[in-house]
Amino acid sequence: MASLKPFPALSRGDKIKIVTPASPIEPERVEKSISLLQQWGYQVELGQHVYDRNHYLAGTDQDRAEDLMNAFLDPSVSAVFCSRGGYGCSRLLPYLDFDQIAATGKLLCGFSDITVLHVALNRRGLPTLHCPMSLTLHYDREPWVHESIKNGLEGVFETPTAAPRATTVVAGTAEGISCGGCLVLLADTIGTAEPIQAKDRILFLEDVDENPHRVDAMLTHLLNAKILEGCAGIVVGEMTRTDEKSDPTIGDQPWREILKERLQPLGIPTILGYAMGHAKNMLSVPLGVQTLLDASNCTVRFQLA
Repeated sequence: MASLKPFPALSRGDKIKIVTPASPIEPERVEKSISLLQQWGYQVELGQHVYDRNHYLAGTDQDRAEDLMNAFLDPSVSAVFCSRGGYGCSRLLPYLDFDQIAATGKLLCGFSDITVLHVALNRRGLPTLHCPMSLTLHYDREPWVHESIKNGLEGVFETPTAAPRATTVVAGTAEGISCGGCLVLLADTIGTAEPIQAKDRILFLEDVDENPHRVDAMLTHLLNAKILEGCAGIVVGEMTRTDEKSDPTIGDQPWREILKERLQPLGIPTILGYAMGHAKNMLSVPLGVQTLLDASNCTVRFQLA
């Protein structure tokens, strides 16, 4: 594992480049994020292929990868902001030089399918920001969501008082580097050249539109693959719209019960319902930074290098 790099916090006047590395997006769904970033004092530039469309992908794999590489290697750009997730980042792995990207020390912003990129860069010691994207910010959000991402871009991570509180699954405290993201993408990294590594770390988990039994399957995959062996602590966000996708023909079980059943036996500090993920309102969370989890009091604190 590479040594930990400083969190690449931004300053007013820095340039943020918006790219679309996964599914396509319409221009009108990017406008609000451009306006917000400009209001917060940043310059905003769009990748060449940001509005490309190739069926369920935002253009060809090569073009999406080229936009990412160009954004990171452009000396005038300080952060790379993803317009949306969806599907497609895993297809970019053969075309991206993650060592070169990590060496730039620049901030990657996004979540969902962007988890693939978070994992690869965190493995190289580069902290990233798990946060709302253009598609997310297109819709109305609670003020604390904007507060959290604005502060997060500046490297400030104080949980807004209005954000929902988590509940304890396993009490205790833990310390380690934060990692994780969308559960299905984390499971998909197993067996690749860029697998999730959770040993001695605080693992963050969330997902959307998965059946409860699929949440069970993916957690079981992490367990069987020994990914959770030696994990310091676990922070579970939302499994959005999972309960609604229960299949009564095979029997119902709420996803929160599944999480507890699969994770409690690990005996490590764990909380459930942390405000991150695909829920309407979400915190911006730094990945790849030193993290203190107090599962007894359901608090998470980040210590930036």
